Amino acid sequence: MKDGFIKVAAASPRMKVAAIDYNVKNMISLFEEAKKEKVKVLVFPELGITGYTCQDLFLSEKLLKEAKKGLLEYASKTVGSDVLSFVGYPLQYMGKLYNSAVAIQNGKILSYTLKSNIPAYSEFQEERWFSPSFDEVKYIDGIPVGNKIIHQWGDFMVAAEICEDLWVASSPSSSHAMNGATLIVNLSASDEVVGKDEYRRSLVLGGSGKCISSYIYASSSTGESSTDLVFISRMMIAENGTMLKESAFSEGLLVTEIDNDRIISERRRMTTFKQRFDGYAFVPVSFEEVETHLSRSFSQYPFVPSDAKSLSSRSSLILDLQAMGLKKRIEHTNAKKLVIGLSGGLDSTLALLVSVRAIDMLKRPRKDILAITMPCFGTTGRTLENATKLASLLGVSFEKIDIRESVLSHFRDIGQGEDDYSVTYENAQARERTQVLMDKANMFSGLVIGTGDLSELALGWATYNGDHMSMYSVNSSIPKTLVRHLVTYVMNENGPEAGVLADILATPVSPELLPAKDGKISQITEDIVGPYELHDFFLYYFVRLGFTPGKILRIAKIAFSGTYDEDTIKKWETIFLGRFFSQQFKRSALPDGPKVGSVTFSPRSDWRMPSDAVISSFLEGF
Repeated sequence: MKDGFIKVAAASPRMKVAAIDYNVKNMISLFEEAKKEKVKVLVFPELGITGYTCQDLFLSEKLLKEAKKGLLEYASKTVGSDVLSFVGYPLQYMGKLYNSAVAIQNGKILSYTLKSNIPAYSEFQEERWFSPSFDEVKYIDGIPVGNKIIHQWGDFMVAAEICEDLWVASSPSSSHAMNGATLIVNLSASDEVVGKDEYRRSLVLGGSGKCISSYIYASSSTGESSTDLVFISRMMIAENGTMLKESAFSEGLLVTEIDNDRIISERRRMTTFKQRFDGYAFVPVSFEEVETHLSRSFSQYPFVPSDAKSLSSRSSLILDLQAMGLKKRIEHTNAKKLVIGLSGGLDSTLALLVSVRAIDMLKRPRKDILAITMPCFGTTGRTLENATKLASLLGVSFEKIDIRESVLSHFRDIGQGEDDYSVTYENAQARERTQVLMDKANMFSGLVIGTGDLSELALGWATYNGDHMSMYSVNSSIPKTLVRHLVTYVMNENGPEAGVLADILATPVSPELLPAKDGKISQITEDIVGPYELHDFFLYYFVRLGFTPGKILRIAKIAFSGTYDEDTIKKWETIFLGRFFSQQFKRSALPDGPKVGSVTFSPRSDWRMPSDAVISSFLEGF
């Protein structure tokens, strides 16, 4: 499937205990619905043909014969379809009864996966009727039977486990994944009691995360016997620790798309994910190549939690991590001062807030922080005033050092015209500011605290050996979209600095290196390099997940539908990629800084890339 997306479904049909014709009829109905929706993998509940709660009826020869007829009836209705179904069925084999997941495609039974762990505690008495799976794969008329079976179509590999198998310490899913399975399906009949659902949900999420796999969970409907138990049609579809879609108390289909290429990419990246070969049977399956219609959503802000509660707790944690990293560096170097260039913009504001947090942790006076604002040709009254107010309200030391004359003197030294607004004009100011900060730090045995963020590093939007350099860079793993939320979080704590933080948040992002116009900022960063919300989206999916430019464009169109059209997204993605490749030399010489998220560009740990890597092959066909 294009870009690795495959449409899948969990199914919880209407059913009645031991009413096999009724159950199979409703399963076929959901199969037809799934086929219309272009589903490729369909998962039914445990023992769905008969019902899970048949109890001693499982010992009835009549029930078992009717179940076999029902299985063959369902299989016959799948002829001509590439939907891979997993059906719960009581299998008789060699004089024993097994709880099985039967794989069916195009009218053929492909395999019988047997339940490995048979519960016999509390409300579960399966050992009365069923035997656990044997380890060695056996065959019925050439069809594999056992608990080591994987259904394979290229890199897409599907394996099954059944209900209790998920709950044990050593789940079959772990072995399945280590032998190549990228999708685990679980046919379940898990009854509902207070508190169980939260734990069950955590098992599905944890299992998919631990196995670096997708996971489909389908459980029995309310049609199961209510003699002692209650069932709620619980269905879940997860991917690598993230819940894609879930439902309960609702019979029918739960449909979404999994991203198999993402699973493969994650496994390549995770070197501790070991491959094994444990005597598995690999059963070939085939699917029609289609471009899967995507119904799943993609957040515009992949670095930012979507719900307010998570965002608040995450913001507090990130600020603490940044501050703890800085605290350790202060203690190790015995720094007497922290020196920060405070522009009145977002990044330097966040760096100052983190520095205050670190100094407070050390129980040192805030005057040990020296904030220096250095107005020059592009500085506006608004940013200068905000920098001055913020330093005062936070109680840190503050200096204003006007660098205009120093920069003009430098221009004369090198023959740069005052009216030549070239890159030299801009960078000379950034390098002069860095020189001031470094020399001030030397004067006070201090540390220069870097203010640049992850997004700027990705784009190379920093002056080499200017704001690119510091003695400790606290924002180096914080993308621009998250910087805004972190400052907002501090503002919402309603400290005395809340008002000035609100105005800083409302100020356009700018390096203020070109002369102001009528006292207002003339150089808007996002007008030049593009919207940071798009660049952070590209950054996450290109660096963190290794997606192709075409796949990133495809999902960006979904995420930003109604905000940016395809041509606009493609324009800025091309610019992002071009700058990302051409500016690697800056990332190869970064100062130390704390890693607080899943992406960072430290050349000592997370990101290694040659500065002369060629972009052309990445843009082919884009």
